[in-house]
Amino acid sequence: MGGSSVSARWRIVGWIVLTTALALLALLVTVRSLLIAGVDRDANDDVVQEAQEFTTFAAEAVDPLTAQPYSSVSELLERYLSRQNASAGEVILGVTGGEVLYLGSDGRGNNDEYRLPSDTALLEELRTDPAASGVRETAAGPMRWGKVEVQAGTESGTLVVAAFPRGGYEQVQETVTVIFFVALGGLLFTAGIAWLVAGQILRPVRDVRRVATEITESDLTARVPVQGRDDVAALAVTFNDMLDRLEQAYVTQRRFIDDASHELRTPITVIRGHLELIDDDPAGRAATLTLVDGELSRMARIVSDLLLLVKAERPDFVQPAPTDVAELMLDLEAKMQALGDRRWLLMEVAEGTVALDGQRVTQAVLQLGANAVQYTPDGTDISLGSAFEGAGTDRRLRIWVKDSGPGVTEDEAAVIFERFEHGSANALPADRLRTGGARGGAGLGLSIVRAIADGHDGSAWVRSEPGRGATFGLLLPAPARLRVDPASGPPLQPPGTILPGRGTTTGRQTTGNKPSTISQPAPPQRAILRPTPQETP
Repeated sequence: MGGSSVSARWRIVGWIVLTTALALLALLVTVRSLLIAGVDRDANDDVVQEAQEFTTFAAEAVDPLTAQPYSSVSELLERYLSRQNASAGEVILGVTGGEVLYLGSDGRGNNDEYRLPSDTALLEELRTDPAASGVRETAAGPMRWGKVEVQAGTESGTLVVAAFPRGGYEQVQETVTVIFFVALGGLLFTAGIAWLVAGQILRPVRDVRRVATEITESDLTARVPVQGRDDVAALAVTFNDMLDRLEQAYVTQRRFIDDASHELRTPITVIRGHLELIDDDPAGRAATLTLVDGELSRMARIVSDLLLLVKAERPDFVQPAPTDVAELMLDLEAKMQALGDRRWLLMEVAEGTVALDGQRVTQAVLQLGANAVQYTPDGTDISLGSAFEGAGTDRRLRIWVKDSGPGVTEDEAAVIFERFEHGSANALPADRLRTGGARGGAGLGLSIVRAIADGHDGSAWVRSEPGRGATFGLLLPAPARLRVDPASGPPLQPPGTILPGRGTTTGRQTTGNKPSTISQPAPPQRAILRPTPQETP
């Protein structure tokens, strides 16, 4: 369908004015018809009333001089007419032979040029008309008439009653004219109100248009102000939600592009430089190819981490399911054995079932374990554990990994979970790292950890004191539901923290969930020591 060149505001006003005008026109026509019908009805009633009154009078009237019924029609008619008062527009005639007795009114029904008693032709037609009543057109307008034949003695006559409703029609016209001008004023008032209301209703639409004009390819921050809760406000909310999704998609895409270009520029430059300098020496060529393969592997790892962070923006990034925390921790402890030649200590294990994504949590904790391996020498201790904090719906699950590396400063702890952020330990000499010269990656590992924590509506945290190691961990919501023992009835407390194979106990818990730096906590009283790959079980 083709669009209209007229604005929506004018179309709304036009339709409102049109429908209102049609309604008022129908009202005027209806009122006029009813008023005219009332005038005609009153005229008919006047004629009928006069005819009935004369019939009653003629049947009962007596001559006051003789006390006998009238013997002269003229006297009878004259006596009756002398007792009547004609209303406006009403004419009463007594016709006997060639004599016309007249009682009339100079009301609006008669004009100065026309008199019914003078219209002998019409009177003769009325006398000879076989009908007792009817309507005739005259110079004074329509005339409603009725007649009564009367006889006294040997004489006969006719009483003619005529009503001219033109005066009533003129009053109706005056009334309709007043109503018309009142309706016209109301129509103009309605048009003004419609203009204001249409502008108020369409304001969000204009705001949507304005915001759409302000949006550019690099600025999606403009939003439509929302007022009220009607359909147009719902449109503004929907439009803002769409802009939120577009902005999020744009920011994610732009961040991915910026991050990829930032991190891939260095390995590409290194690869290009070494390929340009490659020679025919087999040893040099092998070293160059080894370096190129390493850089390509690092590029693949960077791209994989970036894609994972982009995927973290999706609502289905984390898929929680009931997970046994004790089994999860034992599985994590077993998998960490392959991360490096360290003494892995499982300090405490929380017992219970929590709704979380086991694979994502495993990925995050293994990343923390890999970071701990990177910044600690061979054979040192790395401990991990889990514990519940709080109770009821406020209960949370804390999972932590503690190393004895160089640690992080307070300023570094505030930003270390951001993308491409490295702690100062990443710049330490290789002999202090004792990892064979290995350096940190692209600075995306802890960003992935935080993304997994955010996906669970939790948080990632770090506590450290420079030179005395660091403790990284996750704090995840784990609301507890009280269990009822069918035998005893009283509710049982949810499970707490256990040491595998040692029964239930309460492990040492820390507080807070924001990145900060504190002194290293004292080691727990119990721990499970797992042999390193070099030890004999």
